[in-house]
Amino acid sequence: MEEHPFAQYIRALGKGPQGKRELTEDEACAAMTMILAGEVQPLQLGAFLTLMRVKIETAAEIAGLARAARASIVPPEGASARLDWSSYAGKRRQLPWFVLSALTLAAHGIPVLMHGTDGYQPDRVFVPDALRALGIAPAASLAEAARSVQRTGFGFISLAHLQPMLHEFMGFKPILGLRSPIHTVVRLLNPLRAPAMIQGVFHPGYHDIHQDAAVLLGQPCAAVVKGDGGEAERNPDNPCRVKWAIGGEQFEEDWPAMFTTRHAKDESMDVGRLAAVWHGHARDEYGEAAVIGTAAIALKAVGEADSIDAAQALAEKLWTTRPMAWLKAA
Repeated sequence: MEEHPFAQYIRALGKGPQGKRELTEDEACAAMTMILAGEVQPLQLGAFLTLMRVKIETAAEIAGLARAARASIVPPEGASARLDWSSYAGKRRQLPWFVLSALTLAAHGIPVLMHGTDGYQPDRVFVPDALRALGIAPAASLAEAARSVQRTGFGFISLAHLQPMLHEFMGFKPILGLRSPIHTVVRLLNPLRAPAMIQGVFHPGYHDIHQDAAVLLGQPCAAVVKGDGGEAERNPDNPCRVKWAIGGEQFEEDWPAMFTTRHAKDESMDVGRLAAVWHGHARDEYGEAAVIGTAAIALKAVGEADSIDAAQALAEKLWTTRPMAWLKAA
């Protein structure tokens, strides 16, 4: 039997302690291209994802996988956004206040495209849950999301509509028992090729991988946030480390905690409170601090502020002056 063309990549990753090696960026790109073209057998795909996860992916491998994944998504002609915001983790201790951060930027003329997953874990709240409570419908196609960004400044598309195969692969975790490289790749998709990206990462070992991969992909600006629950959300109770990749240069910043005492877990996780806080019908000390603190990082990412203090001050101003009626229009 003739060897399957994809076998070379499995062999490279799994050929024993002495023979195995990492894939080059081009090899990883070629492997993902074959996967997304439907040219790989299910057994091969499972072996590939597992082997890569066990050895821990390199930045070059992730960049190659992401490059092929990006090539499978064609942005509508003329579509654009200033900020790409990925959301794939969900929240279980606090509400996804970062959604209001993104809407604050959008309401003040900074276009944001958010992409993520529908809820695949029943104990977490995901962006579509929050958007439905806010009266915003997720887009059913990238063209629809792009039109929403152009019309209102904000659009959200789920991975199921953005790249159905990657969405299917995200569901492999309970089957394989492992988080696969796909969970990293989807955060780097940037469907509208926005010049700035913000990503949340939970596992500390992956911060550098995301940062390095963004440089390899030629991303003008990427902010990698050690976010609350793995989302790009600043937890105001704790210091927050942000790793930056800007114009090929890499550095990190430590953003200070906004409170001296910690807040308790939100036991209700009532997404209706997001709209109440936006419209000023309710106050939430933790939530509003999370909105402002997260918006500050995003504002620095899009170049609206050049320091932590300036970004924080601008975020507070934009939140305080948010046009509450904008939400109904969106």
